[in-house]
Amino acid sequence: MEVCYQLPVLPLDRPVPKHVLSRRGAISFSSSSSLFGAPDPRQLSQRRGAISYDSSDQTALYIRMLGDVRVRSQVGFEPERRSSHPYLCIDFRTLHTRMGCGASSASSGTERRVHRLLSFQRYLHSSRLLRGIPQQIPLHILDEDYTGQARCMLEKVGTWNFDIFLFDKLTNGNSLITLTFHLLNQYGLVELFQLDMVKLWRFLVMVQEDYHNDNPYHNSVHAADVTQAMYCYLQEPKLAKSLTSFDILLGILAAATHDLDHPGVNQPFLIKTDHYLATLYRNTSVLENHHWKSAVGLFRETELFSHLPAEDSLNMERELGSLILATDISRQNDYLSRFRMHLDQDNLCLSNASHRHFILQMALKCADICNPCRPWELSKQWSEKVTEEFFQQGDIEKKHKLDISPFCDRERNTVGNIQIGFMTYVAEPLFAEWARFSDTRLSQTMLGHMGLNKASWGGLLQEQTPVSEEPGPGADTGDAATGGTSSKEIPQGSRES
Repeated sequence: MEVCYQLPVLPLDRPVPKHVLSRRGAISFSSSSSLFGAPDPRQLSQRRGAISYDSSDQTALYIRMLGDVRVRSQVGFEPERRSSHPYLCIDFRTLHTRMGCGASSASSGTERRVHRLLSFQRYLHSSRLLRGIPQQIPLHILDEDYTGQARCMLEKVGTWNFDIFLFDKLTNGNSLITLTFHLLNQYGLVELFQLDMVKLWRFLVMVQEDYHNDNPYHNSVHAADVTQAMYCYLQEPKLAKSLTSFDILLGILAAATHDLDHPGVNQPFLIKTDHYLATLYRNTSVLENHHWKSAVGLFRETELFSHLPAEDSLNMERELGSLILATDISRQNDYLSRFRMHLDQDNLCLSNASHRHFILQMALKCADICNPCRPWELSKQWSEKVTEEFFQQGDIEKKHKLDISPFCDRERNTVGNIQIGFMTYVAEPLFAEWARFSDTRLSQTMLGHMGLNKASWGGLLQEQTPVSEEPGPGADTGDAATGGTSSKEIPQGSRES
């Protein structure tokens, strides 16, 4: 049974402008609102949600393969035939679950009586309880030794080799809550912004719950890892002496919520299955818009900032959206070109609020894809997790006779060739420019780790290639390793180690 989903929005203490709330109490997407407005049709006619780069640009081609939304023309879906499309029944709320296919009419009736507006993740939890399905993951009570070790780790939260996987175990799977609360408290933001402790804790708990921990990669541990990386960047000298308390609060909250309620499938999947979110956001930054609006819903449901003036609260939501939307991989070259232009002209002035906000956007982008820059033991785990999530999507696409998305076919791709391509065309250009902006020990450490990690993946690919089939100097090493991956799927460029 399909259950319509609306963002959780509770009544505020003060009147809310009509353009903010719709008649059903959900967030409105009226074009008259700069905060909740739909994309400008003129922009859609220019971009239609895709990056507009020449196909000969290999970097742009790779990024387009990761995030391009022009899949409708490839599969030939016609708008007027959407109502009869066979894949409308695909609901990503249950992609990674083992719930029974059938449901009694009684339980369906019970579900209809649920009045609380839930995220997909909390809807899934509530439906399990309503159907009498017990919690699959048992809760373990950790003794003081574990909590003591977690506190010791937090003393070194600003180090780049921080092991978020170990920290998550020591906090019993509560790494995002514990880490975010610690950082907010360490900066004195709880007291400065007079945040109610109960509301703040409830907000953080709900944020962590709304991440799908069945996802191999886009889960609460990834959000905690990005938050920890963001903290490292905020500590860099150029930022530490320039950012305001509001900037820091915004950066931490954006990192914690940047993938909120991620379904574990990418944007092209949502578009080619005609998912309603793709329609809602007009095929443009579909997931990022959803993450942002989900975070806004939690702000309002918990009334975390209800004590602030209405204008300040709306500004917080607007600025948060600007940061989260910057993580859209299909706009990677847009931001990178602007960043490079600022550095070439040496005109970044961090006393300027708009420039500080742009640097926060770049910092969040770096934090979001910093896995190749971590030490090998951590980077390898993240690489395997994100690739497994790709492959799970590919399995779903095979099952439903859909075209398999790039990098999602486990029979044609490996972790190594995907990671080498990602580092070459996405991570290296971004972190090279970040090092130009902030030439510090951390920046050099990140570039050093990425070079070593890239060489390690290249070595593993060579080990997997039979000697008799060893490619020539100009051959594609990815083909031999993956059983025929074409250059159209993994653009080949310089393979410096």
